[in-house]
Amino acid sequence: MYSDINEPQNRLSKDAVKVWIIRDTISNIIWFIVLGILLYLDYRFSWKEWIGWILKGLIPISVLGAVWSWIRPFLLYKSWRFDINEDFLQLKSGVLNEEHQLVPMTKIQSVSTNQGPLLRKYGLCSVSIETMGSSHSIPALPKEDAIELRNQIAYYAKIKEVES
Repeated sequence: MYSDINEPQNRLSKDAVKVWIIRDTISNIIWFIVLGILLYLDYRFSWKEWIGWILKGLIPISVLGAVWSWIRPFLLYKSWRFDINEDFLQLKSGVLNEEHQLVPMTKIQSVSTNQGPLLRKYGLCSVSIETMGSSHSIPALPKEDAIELRNQIAYYAKIKEVES
């Protein structure tokens, strides 16, 4: 019946990579500051020896995580695809574990656009789609495209604005 469903082709904005790198870098800086403070406190107050070993063991793990956070956005961007038609919203993503979702338009209850400070800096929005049992998101689309996509999904899903 639906054997003619093609792979999704639409991509995210190329600026998504910049946003993800900046967000991950901020998180990494905060983590390294916290780890540094804990290491200093361990040195200053001579905590139990095993605490120092755990903190020192977190250093290489954190460095590997920081390196991965610079590689991951490029792989995410390369793998993220989406498409919509009158019947389905298709989402395809995943770096190591590829995920392909088909969301029936008849199950969509609400759709919205979101824009945090980093997305706003680059003129991007994410689109959030809610169904009865799950929520989905399409990150980092140009604002005009996100609004158009939101409106198109709302039209296909026959979402009505509630007047108060």
